[in-house]
Amino acid sequence: MVVLVDKDTRVVVQGITGSQGTFHSEAMLKYGTKIVGGVTPGKLGAEIHGVPVYDSVIEAREEQDANASVIFVPAPFAGDAALEAIAADLNPVVVITEHVPVLDEMRLIHAAKRKGITVIGPNTPGIITPNAKQKLGIMPGHVFSGGRVGLMSRSGTLTYEIAAGMTDAGIGISTAIGLGGDPCVGLTTIEAVKMFNDDPDTEALVLVGEIGGDAEERAAEYMKRHVEKPAVAFIAGRTAPPGKRMGHAGAIISGSTGTAAAKIEAFNVAGVPVAEKPSDVARLLKEVL
Repeated sequence: MVVLVDKDTRVVVQGITGSQGTFHSEAMLKYGTKIVGGVTPGKLGAEIHGVPVYDSVIEAREEQDANASVIFVPAPFAGDAALEAIAADLNPVVVITEHVPVLDEMRLIHAAKRKGITVIGPNTPGIITPNAKQKLGIMPGHVFSGGRVGLMSRSGTLTYEIAAGMTDAGIGISTAIGLGGDPCVGLTTIEAVKMFNDDPDTEALVLVGEIGGDAEERAAEYMKRHVEKPAVAFIAGRTAPPGKRMGHAGAIISGSTGTAAAKIEAFNVAGVPVAEKPSDVARLLKEVL
């Protein structure tokens, strides 16, 4: 068992004819991702890197038996693109696009939850399962090695840095999920923790958070009550000046909640060791394992 993406995942790339869609489709194909179709309205009959392009998601699903989507559509149209994928019952739907309007985010998240479909993002680097050679997104595949540790993160670049450190230390990853840096995202931190906790092929968890919001505090409380697997955390933004908004749109501190100190304390109470710097994650993992 793996989390969300496996060897049978057949991917549609929405926005494949745009510069980002074309570039990252090539990288995904080289990694091993099974991209079976692309979607750009008005481009039916075109091919990108040998991948046929369709006018609609439903056409791609019916012609190619697609079952997942990754979206590189520009922000004003990304919400409708995600709703189209949800209507076609693709799962998961990975929304790479950043700056998606919040109202559009709320609409697509609500639609997905009604159908039991997992949305990753918006504003995410995507999801990667090294053991299955499947990557839906923009992650640099060469820094991820296959293994049995589940990695979830609100920060794309920190995901790559920590994954590279784990690989160098001989610690492999079952699946890595970029949760997204916006205030409204589909897959929540707690939901990701639960998925990894329920996955028999995942032996340990790494949670990478950042200042802003209370997702990490709530996840720590959930882990304290329900998770017995060993876990390690890292919180970015320890040195952020008080009152200064930094990084993602989700990195907004309200009162005493959302601070690095509050998140670190929550994990300490839950018995989850917190790394002081990204390079410490692999060392702490070896200790808890």
